[in-house]
Amino acid sequence: DARRALKQLEPMDFGVTFAVGQGLEAKFTPAGHILGSACLRLSDGRSAIGFTGDLGRPNDLIMRPPAPIEAVDYLVVESTYGDRLHGVSDPVADLGEVLRRTSARGGSTIVPAFAVGRTQALLQAVQLLKASGSIPDLLPVYLNSPMAIDVTRLYSQHRHEHRLDDTATHRMCHAAKFIDSVEESKALDDSNGPKLIIAGSGMATGGRVVHHLRQCLPDPRNTILFTGYQAGGTRGARLMGGASSIRMFGEDIPVKADIVALHNLSAHADYQEMLGWLEQLARPPRTVFVTHGEPEAADALRGHIEHRFGWQVEVPDYRDRIVLHTPRA
Repeated sequence: DARRALKQLEPMDFGVTFAVGQGLEAKFTPAGHILGSACLRLSDGRSAIGFTGDLGRPNDLIMRPPAPIEAVDYLVVESTYGDRLHGVSDPVADLGEVLRRTSARGGSTIVPAFAVGRTQALLQAVQLLKASGSIPDLLPVYLNSPMAIDVTRLYSQHRHEHRLDDTATHRMCHAAKFIDSVEESKALDDSNGPKLIIAGSGMATGGRVVHHLRQCLPDPRNTILFTGYQAGGTRGARLMGGASSIRMFGEDIPVKADIVALHNLSAHADYQEMLGWLEQLARPPRTVFVTHGEPEAADALRGHIEHRFGWQVEVPDYRDRIVLHTPRA
């Protein structure tokens, strides 16, 4: 089914208006979240609705800032971080501090990372740290995720969609040794000495990272570093919540390793950055619909938008149907 569905896809460039049905036009603009992410504007010639999708940040390590969209009558916005602000600390410096501290006690740093976006930001941070001498150039760095390896290579093929030049892109793509085979993956757990392993999945629910966690969690010299949102009920969320043991492979693995979160590498705009993006709209939408967030985050963003702009904002419930009225001429 997936392969057949892929044959139906037709790529469209950013900024190009195209027909998607009788009397309906669409346009994509860069969302700045991950490679290829887009905001969508749909118009029937009388009214228009916009969708942010996942909205990126203005100062991402790799992606360019999200571009503004043309004026719309209705706007659907995400709210992943609708109730939070990202820290002001430098995520590259914070990563360097974690790596130095862990390496000094002879431990390894394991990063459960999302294959698209977060992994590449980590690789860029690593190459910046090594170039500045903030971490030893000889510290072994491994990318142990077939999907993340494939995606990383795409950043070279689509250099025009992010902020890195050719040299920086090359360095980012070569900041780690790519681990392709299962045999190489297993061998990493048998290697001694400090190292950094980046592996999926990002919430430690599956993938090769769970084997590294099984090996590294019982050793207090090691660090498990989370760099992204951990949904409730996931293994990552339990570790972040202070679990003393984690059930894996039919056994309870004691948690002795240092558990650290690096929040400032998030690829989602916080509520202040979201408001900054909304300020760029040519005119106020008739209604803003807040979606894609925990209930507290969605309601908080609703309040922030209402307070800043005085716009009408709604947080729809699951399966709600809303009639969009055409503005009067």
